[in-house]
Amino acid sequence: MSQEPGLRRAMGGFDATTVGIGAMIGAGAFVVFAPASASAGALLPLAVVIAGFIAYCNASATASLAVRYPTSGGTYVYGREQLGPWPGFLAGWAFVTGKLASCAAMALTFGLYAAPGAEKAAGVAAVVGLTLVNLLGVTRTALATRVIVSLVVPVLAFVVVVAFASPAASGPAAADSEGAVGVLQAAALLFFAFAGYARIATMGEEVREPRRNIPAAIFGALGFTLLLYLLLALSLLHAFGPTRLAGTTAPLREVFDASTPGAAAGVGGGVITLAAALASLGALLALIAGVGRTSLAMARGGDLPRVLSRISARYSVPWVADIVTAVVVVVLLLATDVLTVVGFSSFGVLLYYAIANIAAFTLTERQWYSPRWLNTVGAAGCLVLAFTLPATSVLTMLGVLAVGLIVRAVVLARRRAV
Repeated sequence: MSQEPGLRRAMGGFDATTVGIGAMIGAGAFVVFAPASASAGALLPLAVVIAGFIAYCNASATASLAVRYPTSGGTYVYGREQLGPWPGFLAGWAFVTGKLASCAAMALTFGLYAAPGAEKAAGVAAVVGLTLVNLLGVTRTALATRVIVSLVVPVLAFVVVVAFASPAASGPAAADSEGAVGVLQAAALLFFAFAGYARIATMGEEVREPRRNIPAAIFGALGFTLLLYLLLALSLLHAFGPTRLAGTTAPLREVFDASTPGAAAGVGGGVITLAAALASLGALLALIAGVGRTSLAMARGGDLPRVLSRISARYSVPWVADIVTAVVVVVLLLATDVLTVVGFSSFGVLLYYAIANIAAFTLTERQWYSPRWLNTVGAAGCLVLAFTLPATSVLTMLGVLAVGLIVRAVVLARRRAV
């Protein structure tokens, strides 16, 4: 019987870092600042710092686990190996379901910027096109992400400069927030924008010299993105004030509308629209790859149908998992308004990282950047942020997770009965 081909270690440290940055900036820069400002008010930068700190805790845990288990699947694999099959399944199921919603959100974000009025059709086209890119191999994925990041980051830097150069916002100095709970809820929403470094770990089987490159790529991508988000938060608060920022739908584009005259504002808005579309594509590209790799790992472990473990002998990609991911995302796009499920995705990802921190705590081989106390803080921080999210998001995700656990229990009972 022939052995299923494995994935190819084709990415170096720079490509892995670029994939992580591409996965993060598409979500954070264009999606979550307005709703986060509505919760945190003038304390938005504090919420960014809290989200970044929790992300660092999670990154250190993920990096140390990825060094121990440099294979595809991320915390699904780590949880199974360190904690047992049930925690591993819970992590994998939370990741897959939460990130499917994230994929749909990024596709719709692309459509809203690139083709207003036909956003769902544009989103479907984006999913199909980027799935084809993924099917051609991970080096194509990394190259496409590198091109997108190289175009988007300069535009975001220019937005920061324009926003700081604009007159300070008039009106109330601060928007009403919900105090500590509001800041934590904003941090939980902003965490949605920091989760891209997980793509590096879930693609760990395709990174060269994983013991060196995976931690360096994770910390490099996270540090760069944290600095960019903090500058964006401060500059947007300067230009709009917290009250107006909370009410905007496209704050980065409106920076040019408010600070530049006539045709210049139109050109600036066009550039921002292009950057938003490209950033959303970069995030979607990395998300599809990450969901596919976790589905591959879960299929290998018997927690998803075995057909999802098939790998293309020519391109070394999990082609069935990638195609199924695309189909589910298209269904979500057509059936729902997925921009409302950012909280749902955040809850799933925070639970995923709580399990990652617990798994890292049990490692006997310790990395200098992941002491046990940091794993404890990370796990507790993830759970606190998760349960400060809107009740609808929390209850919906708990229901989805419960269904997955029940189905797994039934399948295991039937296997034992055979």
